[in-house]
Amino acid sequence: MTGSRTSTEILLGTTVTISIVTDADAQGAITRAFDWFRQVEACCSRFDRASELMQLSHHIGMPVRVSELLFEAVRFALAVAEQTDGAFDPTMGRAMEAMGFNREHRTGARVDTALEVAGDVSWRDVSCDAETRTITLCRPLVLDLGAVAKGLAIDMAAKELQPFRDFAIDAGGDLLLSGHNPEGAPWSVGIRHPREAGRVIDVLRVTDQAICTSGDYERTVDEGHHILDPKTRRSAAGAASVTVLAPTAMVADAVATAAFVLGPAKGIELCDSLGLEALIFDADLNRHETDGLRDE
Repeated sequence: MTGSRTSTEILLGTTVTISIVTDADAQGAITRAFDWFRQVEACCSRFDRASELMQLSHHIGMPVRVSELLFEAVRFALAVAEQTDGAFDPTMGRAMEAMGFNREHRTGARVDTALEVAGDVSWRDVSCDAETRTITLCRPLVLDLGAVAKGLAIDMAAKELQPFRDFAIDAGGDLLLSGHNPEGAPWSVGIRHPREAGRVIDVLRVTDQAICTSGDYERTVDEGHHILDPKTRRSAAGAASVTVLAPTAMVADAVATAAFVLGPAKGIELCDSLGLEALIFDADLNRHETDGLRDE
């Protein structure tokens, strides 16, 4: 049986585990893969005042040339916002701060931008110019790329691991699974039970895809969980758990967030329109899934 290499680090506010099925020396690739998480965090974190994302918040009404990483993250977030008619909206940063989602994961220190942000800001107040690689914030706002940055880091890390073919990247339950597990079978993914800690509610077999889950049990404060409905600025209430399978983690993560906000019926419609498979449990734990999920 082929050997396996597993390494774990705390990055982007979560536990990141990389497993490679190989007998070869994979340490160099693993190190480069973890480095992508560090680069994305330094670029896209809302919890670091020195990050490129937070520096952008201080330049309102003017185009700012940014790194390729930040530009790609914001460009993609705006594309998903347009595709979902704003169910996914990366301009909810200030609203999340106001709810209490403003603690840096390593130190626990509060991070508040103290910007005067209008309550009706939206993704339409941000523009990207690919020719000049600039981003313009048309109004005072705080971008939150939490549903994009982790997926971007996973996808970039996966490129470093591609020569090994059989590997898994797990970043706090958001996964990209390539090839097969050490037994030579597709990877088994347990979907966490939304209401019973330590239990799974379903198991999916996955290969050569990303699989990401958004749940109302994740990152909670007294006022609710971290997935906000942009229309109400409060925690979305239509679903308990949304799992999406996609070719990349960035797509799976963002679409899972949008589908959570939309609720089961419209969430399944969104995934069908994008050619993605999804499994959604509503607030009463009724199951909703795309027709091709089991075939997938």
